[in-house]
Amino acid sequence: MAISGDFEVIAEVPNSAEARVLVAALKAHGFHPLEGREDGVPGLPGISGVRGLIAIEVPDGEARDARLLAEALLGDMRR
Repeated sequence: MAISGDFEVIAEVPNSAEARVLVAALKAHGFHPLEGREDGVPGLPGISGVRGLIAIEVPDGEARDARLLAEALLGDMRR
């Protein structure tokens, strides 16, 4: 499914393992994390690294709900 428009960073994670789990979970819950960017982290297209962190982006219209899910998931993963 192609999503057009602006994207918003909903989370920044320190490693590719957390990024992979978060992207998979977002997709499983019906969100559309950005994919297919040329500047993506190797093996994680569409996920860009900034300040040593991996940014997870979703369409603006999904950002509020996706951020809530991401925060809950990351909290569980980091316990």
